[in-house]
Amino acid sequence: MVATDTPHFTRRDFLKLAGASLAAFCLPASVRSASAHPLVQQEEAPRLGRVIANNTKVYEAPSLKSKLVTKYFADHVLSITDITVGDEEPSYNRVWYKMNGEGYVHSGSIHPVDVRLNEAHSSIPPEGRLAEVSVPYTDSTWSPLRPESVVYRLYYGTTYWITGVSYDNVGGLWYNIYDEKWKITYYARAAHFHLFEPDELLPISPLVPAEAKRIEILLEDQAVIAYEYDRPVFISRAATGAHFSDGDFRTQPGRYLMNRKRPSRHMADGDFAAPASYDLPGVPWVSYLTDSGISFHGTYWHNDFGKPRSHGCINLPTPSARWVYLWTRPDVPWSERLFQADPGTIVDVIER
Repeated sequence: MVATDTPHFTRRDFLKLAGASLAAFCLPASVRSASAHPLVQQEEAPRLGRVIANNTKVYEAPSLKSKLVTKYFADHVLSITDITVGDEEPSYNRVWYKMNGEGYVHSGSIHPVDVRLNEAHSSIPPEGRLAEVSVPYTDSTWSPLRPESVVYRLYYGTTYWITGVSYDNVGGLWYNIYDEKWKITYYARAAHFHLFEPDELLPISPLVPAEAKRIEILLEDQAVIAYEYDRPVFISRAATGAHFSDGDFRTQPGRYLMNRKRPSRHMADGDFAAPASYDLPGVPWVSYLTDSGISFHGTYWHNDFGKPRSHGCINLPTPSARWVYLWTRPDVPWSERLFQADPGTIVDVIER
């Protein structure tokens, strides 16, 4: 959510003002009315949702105590026909989606998506082009001639560097995607990717000096607030680092300096058979706080913001991560894969 002119609001005032917006950026107007204020610009409600995990429970009413109607399997894409606030649990995120008119699913289990097919580009410059997936998901393969040879499923809103084009056996255009993590190339259908133009990645508030911009991460509230001249201009839900059975990954309080960014990163760690391991291609809009990799970034493997659940990073809804990436310093040239420069933006992680 983005604010405009905010002359006299404290951090706590702004949190109260945002109200239910911290639970979900997609609340309908009827739900938002009690906390609505002209300072806070709401995002549009999603039309479609992708089920994130197998055996996702569907309830008769927006409550964990309600009758179980059915279960959905991962990557099932359905219409979101209603958005509402449920009962007291889970208290950190009370937003529920009614899926396809069949029943209610907690919003944390649904990835908001869309379907936007794109005109394929038959020529890619030597430096490559940044692109995002614009459909709920698309499968990458080892070769466009063998579409069954799936490497990774690539999800809506994830970002990749396109390095060339290839064709399948019926003349369909596929993009070559270079994976910098594993040093491999895989391929995906070109129509499923939006290639960014330079004007889509222009800095936000570029005339505000670097020293006048700062960000607070409120661990207790699981919220991120951005300030210009000590006035709040942006707020987002977040999910910070958590304590898992195999380690303590809680985001540590303190002051950090953001001066390194990349628009796409394949993040992977650990023994992939372990409960807390992960292998996540195309993580979008990465803005680093530490040399060890703690960062803001977009999130597609959950929509359950409002409680700690990461390995130290600050998980954000992808639109929020993109806003942070474009608003903070340094300003990244649109064709740069990894960029570092001073001065950066100060980020304060606050425990209470």
